[in-house]
Amino acid sequence: MLSIMDTISVLRSRNGISKKGELSLTKEQIFKKIKKGIIVSCQALKHEPFYGSELMARMAIAASIGGAVGIRANTPQDIAAIRNAVDLPIIGLKKIKYPDSDAYITPTLKDVEEVINAGADIVAIDCTKSLKPGGKKNAEFIAEIRKNFDTIILADISTYQEGREAEELGVDMIATTLSGYTSYSPQIDTVDFDLIEKLAKDTSVPILAEGRIWRPEEAVKALNLGAYAVVIGTAITRPQEITKYFVEHVKENVLFS
Repeated sequence: MLSIMDTISVLRSRNGISKKGELSLTKEQIFKKIKKGIIVSCQALKHEPFYGSELMARMAIAASIGGAVGIRANTPQDIAAIRNAVDLPIIGLKKIKYPDSDAYITPTLKDVEEVINAGADIVAIDCTKSLKPGGKKNAEFIAEIRKNFDTIILADISTYQEGREAEELGVDMIATTLSGYTSYSPQIDTVDFDLIEKLAKDTSVPILAEGRIWRPEEAVKALNLGAYAVVIGTAITRPQEITKYFVEHVKENVLFS
């Protein structure tokens, strides 16, 4: 069996990735590459069985083989490993908690810099109404990113109003990632199709549908409602949750004699 480095070397050679693992696509090329496709979120937390950059790189390789058009990855370490493994656009982020802020997705300029330096093509940031560390508002934070970096900014939002405000602040893309994860957004167990549809109709930037997408039919519906692309994580890359989903469904629906 090939080692992770041997696998990466083969894929880099096959896909024409530079020695540093750089993809170097323009914004237009990245948008074209991901349009109407499936982006796979390859993330694992410390307490989960698949935690670790090597494992996330392998997960990204599997996603690439399966036809994914992009990868969403957390932490500079995972981003760097994935950048060296596949030739897909990477949405990078850094989940980190600061004592004076509820925003935890790439909430500081230092975090943005680390994500970019690791090889992310797109940087995901929290664009909910939560203040950033130091009491910084979204407008100031986005302006700082624009001043210091040439990158694509993806706004992770939880409501329609946050999406509209993010567009006005000049982000390049919007994702419905945080719908249901703020106290004031709809607390639903299914995909927030209403949010996806409204943002797709009322904004001029690409909308990424993300959050609680478990079935292909849901991905198709999101795209048909106007989503530019779909991001799927747990239903593909968290085996323990996939197993739990099947086990619970069987328990609830099978008639035992």
